[in-house]
Amino acid sequence: MADTFRTDPHDLPEMPAPQVRETAAHSIPGGLALLLGLVGVLLGAGGIGLGGLLAGDGTTAGGAVLIVAGTLLLIGSVFAMAGLNMVAPGEARVVQLFGRYTGTIRTDGLRWVNPLTTRTRISTRVRNHETAVLKVNDAYGNPIELAAVVVWQVADTAQATFEVDDYVEFVSTQTEAAVRHIAIEYPYDAHEENGLSLRGNAEEITEKLAAELTARVQAAGVTIVESRFTHLAYAPEIASAMLQRQQAGAVVAARRTIVDGACGMVEDAVGRIAAQDFVELDEERKAAMVSNLLVVLCGDRSPQPVLNTGTLYQ
Repeated sequence: MADTFRTDPHDLPEMPAPQVRETAAHSIPGGLALLLGLVGVLLGAGGIGLGGLLAGDGTTAGGAVLIVAGTLLLIGSVFAMAGLNMVAPGEARVVQLFGRYTGTIRTDGLRWVNPLTTRTRISTRVRNHETAVLKVNDAYGNPIELAAVVVWQVADTAQATFEVDDYVEFVSTQTEAAVRHIAIEYPYDAHEENGLSLRGNAEEITEKLAAELTARVQAAGVTIVESRFTHLAYAPEIASAMLQRQQAGAVVAARRTIVDGACGMVEDAVGRIAAQDFVELDEERKAAMVSNLLVVLCGDRSPQPVLNTGTLYQ
């Protein structure tokens, strides 16, 4: 069944095409930028101090020039260091310049970009999302309870930031929608022998759930690593009735196996008696022996033997 199961692309939801894709932002190592910024701050502060001394002596007009130049250099250095960013492993920075997306910083460590840009932190770590226990009706209309856990990760930071309002809430909502859709498409237990069911074909249903989740969240730049059902049961109001039905089915299946085995043993016994020809049985006695053997072999209690002290026909 698992080898022949395929997800029909027409059954998957259609999401809008993304308008923006992730690109790498232009950045330089932050250590060099920090060093240049500190040098500029020191030179600016030194220029202001030296200019103040010269201006205090009143001997030259160069003091005012040094003060202005030092002030500009100090302000420029401090402003330039505002472009420094610390990026931790498993994180990224989405860079925007006056509202326009200019790229994403994924290289961890200290990086420097244009200080006029805004940088939004976004996590690229693997996350878990577990739905609450949902109560829905399966394909046969029976109320069931189910829950699922989804392992996901942001693959495209630009789509996660600009294509949806809140990508975490988006994943949560789409996961619940996908679980509900899967639940109403398949029964909890299939009545047909080759029919798919939530309980009997967990691997196939999980594969379809992952495919539908991937189609639903790809607009947000999210990839589904794994998805599994963590809870699957009939609703409490019908659980006892469905348990009796399952028990009855198990009893019928067990009895069928017992009867098949008993018939084979009786057939073998009658065949051996006839082949060895150590006793001759007419049709009536043969039928009685078959009946007695089936009662002994198929009964759910130990038989109480009755010894015949007479002849075979008395």
